[in-house]
Amino acid sequence: MKRTYQTIVVALLVFMMIISAACTTPTAAPTKAAEPTKAAEPQAEPTKAPEATKAPEPTAAPAKPSGTITVLTNRTDIVDTVFVEYAKKFNEIYPDIKVEFEALRDYVGEVQIRMNTTDYGDVLLIPDTITLDKLSDYFLPLGTVADLDAKYNFVMSGKYYQDQVYGIAMTGNFQGVACNKKVFEAAGITANPKSPEEFIAAMQLIKDKTDAIPLYTNYAAGWPMTQWEGQVQSVSGDPDYNAIMAHMDAPFSPGEPHYIIYKLLYDLVKAGLTEEDPTTTDWETSKQMIADGKVGCMVTGSWSITQYQGLAKDPADIIYIPFPSNKDGKIYAAAGGDYNVAVNKNSKNPEAAMAWLWWFLNESNYAYDQGGIPPLKTAELPSTLDSFKAANVIFVANNPAPAGEEAFWSNIDKEAETGLWTEKPGQRIIDAARGATTESFDDIMNELNAKWAAARVKLGIK
Repeated sequence: MKRTYQTIVVALLVFMMIISAACTTPTAAPTKAAEPTKAAEPQAEPTKAPEATKAPEPTAAPAKPSGTITVLTNRTDIVDTVFVEYAKKFNEIYPDIKVEFEALRDYVGEVQIRMNTTDYGDVLLIPDTITLDKLSDYFLPLGTVADLDAKYNFVMSGKYYQDQVYGIAMTGNFQGVACNKKVFEAAGITANPKSPEEFIAAMQLIKDKTDAIPLYTNYAAGWPMTQWEGQVQSVSGDPDYNAIMAHMDAPFSPGEPHYIIYKLLYDLVKAGLTEEDPTTTDWETSKQMIADGKVGCMVTGSWSITQYQGLAKDPADIIYIPFPSNKDGKIYAAAGGDYNVAVNKNSKNPEAAMAWLWWFLNESNYAYDQGGIPPLKTAELPSTLDSFKAANVIFVANNPAPAGEEAFWSNIDKEAETGLWTEKPGQRIIDAARGATTESFDDIMNELNAKWAAARVKLGIK
């Protein structure tokens, strides 16, 4: 029986629904992928997903918008293939709009610099470094929270402020660890690790019994470090954790989610279970490496599954397991929206930009093509979730902060300069673990605690 978004994903977001996940034994593989290094070679026409009921567009564009718009994207691997096909489909409806794409390798870094001007594309993905209370400085409002939440997923945990939504997730992800099944088999790993200690032991088996790099950090690319921050709800098991953290003085202490997550990263590097020289890592190359079994695992969101599988000789070689953590014996997986699509408030062709945004969200099938959770609540779930039927994984999506506290967490993070959604903490921890600096892991955690507490005081957040 087919399941609709309305019946499954809404429950996932609001009620922390327990469903089965694709992560029993490493022999159970997830599904599909795209391609790296030489950019994905998708089909001439993106995979057609089952027809989804189209939601009415909250912001109606003129009947005949026209002009040239620039769409910024982080998808360097498919910008010249899949996105070109999307533009052709779009032009069948809007022939007077010329769509130009600009793919950025260091997306957040480059966009942040450009946002100091008015020239940062017409349609773009909102960098997570933009605090919620600053959204209206850069983007056009798309509609009210109530109107858009009725039609789209992840609105309540996304980019809105004071009842105005400024971005909508282009796809939804769940968090875990991508692994190569053949590497696991060669190392003798027969069950998914359920704790940091079990994961370290499994990575040691890979090092001892295979030629593969147990875990590849992708340190040099920078953004892969943020994938560790994405595991916070997987460890906390609490959809309100971010709101609670805004009122904590020491969220980086032993036993807390950030300490557990970053201690695992530190211990893996310290034990020599990652690449020898993290400063020379390469993201595009790493995708082929895990596909070929030269890398055992990488901490990346579910969006990565289709990319790795598309490069593997056998897509079944790529499996996806929960982050190695449990709370009272229960395994959790964070779920949430990917980058939010938005329109530059300085766009010279805002109507054309809006037309692209709504078409991309409602009709492009981007999320389905990439194996993610579609934006529309009425859309059908992708086959990448079909394999979530063996292990009882509890999905956790961030609840919205209490009224008036929407920007507390992001403002503290900015004031404290902790940069939790940047590469800073992850790279700093790796540098300490590999001996590039003299500070210890607890030195780093203690400093983060001190800065977090001081920021709360300065901002008057109790």
